[in-house]
This record gives sequence, C-alpha cells and structure tokens, in this order.
Amino acid sequence: MSKTIAALALLDEYAARAPGFTAVTAAELLAHEFPPRENLLAPWLPSQGLGMVYAPRGIGKTHFSLGVAVAVASGGTFLNWQAPRPAGVLFLDGEMPGVVLQERLAAIVASTGRELAAPLRFVTPDLQAHGTPNLADPLDQERIEPLLDGVSLIIIDNIATLAHGGRENETEGWLPVQGWALRQRAAGRSVLFVHHAGKSGNQRGASSREDVLDTVVSLKRPGDYAPDQGARFVVTFEKSRGFHGDDAKGFEASLTTDAAGAQAWAVADLEDSTFDQVIALLRDDVPQADIARELQINRSTVSRHAKRARQEGLI
Repeated sequence: MSKTIAALALLDEYAARAPGFTAVTAAELLAHEFPPRENLLAPWLPSQGLGMVYAPRGIGKTHFSLGVAVAVASGGTFLNWQAPRPAGVLFLDGEMPGVVLQERLAAIVASTGRELAAPLRFVTPDLQAHGTPNLADPLDQERIEPLLDGVSLIIIDNIATLAHGGRENETEGWLPVQGWALRQRAAGRSVLFVHHAGKSGNQRGASSREDVLDTVVSLKRPGDYAPDQGARFVVTFEKSRGFHGDDAKGFEASLTTDAAGAQAWAVADLEDSTFDQVIALLRDDVPQADIARELQINRSTVSRHAKRARQEGLI
C-alpha cells in the first residue's frame, strides 16, 4: 500500500470515528433554552462551572476541598458560602492516606450536623488495585465515566497527582485535561481543580490552565501565622467570572477544634484581620517598616492602622 493510500485510509478512519461539529444561527442560539445556571456553592461555584483553588503545601487545601464537598452534598454552608440545595459530588483524591481522609471526613460531617442528602463518592489511592486515575489519559477518562451518575461536582485533589501529562510548565500537557473538563461542563457538571503554588506564590506550571476557568481561589498564609495554628489562611479570588463586589472580597479563615473534637471555621474580614495583626506587632514594638514587610502590606496601610489603634486607645 502506497503512503498516499495509507494516508487516505487513515483520514477515512478518523472521519468514521469523529462526528461533525454543530453550528447554529444567531436566531437559533437566541431561541435555544439552555438550563438555568445556578450555584452549587454561592456565589463562586456555579453549575457547569470550572474552578481552581491553589495554595502552598501544608496550608489546608484538602480541608478546603473536603469542606466544599460536604457543603455541596449536604446543601449546607462552608466559610462564607451557601449551597442552595444538595448536589452529588465525586471526590478524586490523589495522595491522602485512606485513614487520614477518613478521619477528616468524619470530623467534618460530625461538626456540620447535616445529612449528606446527595451522593458523595470518593476515589482514594489506598482502595485502588491499579493506581490512581490520570485525567490526561483518555482511557482513564473513560474509566471515570461510570462513577459520574448523579454527580454535579467533580473535585480533583490534586492536579499534580491526578492530571499529569508532559511538562508541568507547558500548555500542551494540559490540553487533554482541559478537553475533559469542558466535556464535563457540557454534560452539566462542574469541576474544581486543587493545585499547588510554585516558588513564586502563583499556581504552579502553565498559567494557560486558568484560561477556561470561571473562578481561581488562592489560599495564602497570613503574615503572623504560627505553625501551631493549623489550618489558617487568607482566601483571595484571583478570577471571579460572574460575581463581583462584596462577593469577591477576600477574607481570613481559621479552623478550630474544641476538646471534644468538634470543628468550626472562624471567618474574619480581611481588613479587620490585618488591623489585629498590626496591633499585635505594634504592641511588641516592631517597627512599622518591618510590619509592612512581614505582613506583605504597604507602609501606608500600617500607618493607617496604627493611627486608628491610637485613636481607639488600643496602643
């Protein structure tokens, strides 16, 4: 068989396997009744939405992602956010020991006091006979499909362990995962990717990952963080398609556990949190320039907080 005939045969095979694309007129598009786009977790996680939360190692990404999962599956709350109704969740975990995942989930469910009214399913490494899924692999994408019945949200914790293909800082390796996520969106599902921050503090790898995302959430340490404080971080929306204003403002969140093991999240306005941190450092006689560097804020902000603290008799 000549190369030309072989090439034509290959094209015929592709044409038989791949259906054509669909185009509609402007009138048809305007007349089409798409399902309403509601929130799974208001205001930042819409139905048919694609999002990412990223943070440095050890900051509490899994606490965050499990909190989102339980809130969505129970129709409950997490931090400042409300799930309007229960919706099914598939949680793909790529690195947690099964017993640790079990302990964290048990603590969250017990603390919320709400029933998981919708499915909440887990794929965890310790229960897999053939390794964890790789969402860059079309075969693994197909293997996940049977798990998606009744699921409205897929949480990928995390990209490094569950969506690897090619070099991390190159766009090409991300394209199969992006295509899979877009197909999930077309099927009516949302996808939340959990990712690591790089040395620069931004999400690790190719920034093109963010192009199709509706929401990008950054979790960072407060300037006065101490290791004994556990999960405590500043939540910042770096991309907020479809919501703005007060809904998109950052805040500080901290997880507390009482003597009985009950967990609760405390949330503070970012301005108030920074003010309290500045007061604490001023009381320790830390120079204002050093406070600005430690808290990663402008010196003018430190000066403004110091002036307010003196007026209120706090220092």
